[in-house]
Amino acid sequence: MKIKSVTVNLVRLPLEEPLAGAPPFAGMLRDFVTLQIVTDDGIEGIGITTFGGKLVRSLKAAVEDLAALTVGEDPLRTELIIGKLRAASAPCSTGIATLALSAIDMALWDIRGKAAGVSVSHLLGGKRDSVPAYASGALIRTTPLAEVERAAAALVEKGYTQVKTQMAGDDLSPAQEIARIRAIRKVVGPDVNLMVDINQRWSVQEAISIGARIEDVGLGWIEDPSVANDYQGLAQIAAALSTPVCAGEYVWGIEPFRQLMTHRSVDIAMIDLLRVGGVTQWMKVAGMAEAFNLPVVTHLLPEIHVQLLAAIPNALVLEYMPWTWRLFDDPPKPVKGKMKVPTAPGFGLKFAPDLFKTYGVA
Repeated sequence: MKIKSVTVNLVRLPLEEPLAGAPPFAGMLRDFVTLQIVTDDGIEGIGITTFGGKLVRSLKAAVEDLAALTVGEDPLRTELIIGKLRAASAPCSTGIATLALSAIDMALWDIRGKAAGVSVSHLLGGKRDSVPAYASGALIRTTPLAEVERAAAALVEKGYTQVKTQMAGDDLSPAQEIARIRAIRKVVGPDVNLMVDINQRWSVQEAISIGARIEDVGLGWIEDPSVANDYQGLAQIAAALSTPVCAGEYVWGIEPFRQLMTHRSVDIAMIDLLRVGGVTQWMKVAGMAEAFNLPVVTHLLPEIHVQLLAAIPNALVLEYMPWTWRLFDDPPKPVKGKMKVPTAPGFGLKFAPDLFKTYGVA
């Protein structure tokens, strides 16, 4: 079996928050680069990649250039192909090159599953048939508290037992931040696992100070409380707080996770499929986390990540951020806080029939 052709498209999805009807916000991801790799025996593997910012057309070009180098290769030799592409893009280091490689690696794993007639989760270990999922993206720091409270109540009403909100608002004092998170806790009740995302907005001192004052709120974790590559600073925060520290989405490749884990900077490892370098690298980091006795959570792309999280023994919870569901035809969605793993071969996904006609960008 050889790779015969590749097709790359750019799509722009509408701004929306479908979980609780909360207001859309400017940081929502809308632009996605899609990849279709077809083999000489007709198997199609799909991949996607994205990032926030203005260089999405450059990312599309990177996917086109690197994917073209796979033509004629055996798609089952994933490490060989990715090694070849990594060497070809070495002068570019991380960033766009890694995001492009991730889409290609993803498509190769989709082909591998389809060739074997099993799901990617089954190929990787098949530990479980469903994973717990938390609602993400509806409770944003820029949204007025009254609207956040309404959206939080709606999520609980839908059966979510785990939800995530944000702290570190631009114009809020520490006292206002604390009052806001206490109000959200009151709405969701004591039995819902409530997490908060800081998005690297606090200093180490702020994270320790504010984090200590909300220990009694009983948060599931504080995510990215400070700068992602300040491994020593994150370790100080993790040591000072009983609330778990979750981080990892902002680092690139697998080596930074060694730093996060050896410095004890995290209690929970969050692995971003695109920034880590694809399925192949994601699984390596998950294994590293297992060696450090750390649980793993995901970042974005729930339709893909559900396959990976279901395969590993140290899975904790899937982030259900509904920014990519329109890309696919009948994608999996959580029901009462759990998401089933598609059992069809590969990722069990097809691009939506009218995706490129409706949302394609020339």
